[in-house]
This record gives sequence, C-alpha cells and structure tokens, in this order.
Amino acid sequence: MAYIDLTTKNFNETLDSNEIVIVDFWAEWCGPCLQFAPIFEKVAEDNPDITFGKVNTEEQQAISREYGVQSIPTLMVVRDGIILLNQAGSLPEEAFDKLIAHIKGLDMDEIRAEMAKDAEDDE
Repeated sequence: MAYIDLTTKNFNETLDSNEIVIVDFWAEWCGPCLQFAPIFEKVAEDNPDITFGKVNTEEQQAISREYGVQSIPTLMVVRDGIILLNQAGSLPEEAFDKLIAHIKGLDMDEIRAEMAKDAEDDE
C-alpha cells in the first residue's frame, strides 16, 4: 500500500515527521472519492519520497472539522508543517503530477518569509 490510513492517533505525528504529506479526505459512500482513489494510489506509488495518507471523514470527523473539510474529496498538501493546499475536488493524474512537481520546487524559506511578513502586516 502506497499510502497510510490517517486517524486522530497518527495524523499530527505524520504531518510533523514528514517533509511532504498529501492527504485525501474521502468517504465510502462518495462516488467522486471512489473515482479519485485509483489516481491517488497510482500517484502515491509513483512518488515514494512523499507521504500519502487518507482520512475517512466518516470515521475521523474530528480531523475533518479541524481542517474545515466541508465537501469531499478534499486534497490537502502539507510541506514542512505548512498547509499549502486544502481544496475540495479531485485531480486528473496529469494535474496531480504537476502539483507535486510544483510543491517539490517551492522555496520554503521564501514561503516562511512571506508568512512572517503577512503576520506583521496583520498586526
């Protein structure tokens, strides 16, 4: 299996201990989720350097609430503990691959500097 099932027991630890984590919020009754699952699994297999996880929103409602998941599937991308994407909807494989290339190419020092500047502007 190229992904891990995320629960309240391992969610925060997984985000904290991996450079890049891509999370699929889904449910068994969700047709679009079931259509996206093979794409998610293939991309996970093709990118063993990234941690992929799935959150069953029916079983892990606390996580879904904490991250504002209101529709599924929702894809969340975290790098260095920073949420870079938290968006409802699925992606075709080609777009998913482009997203991963973009995430890997980001200068996280620049992102942190932007975030610090935004925080100062808010004060």
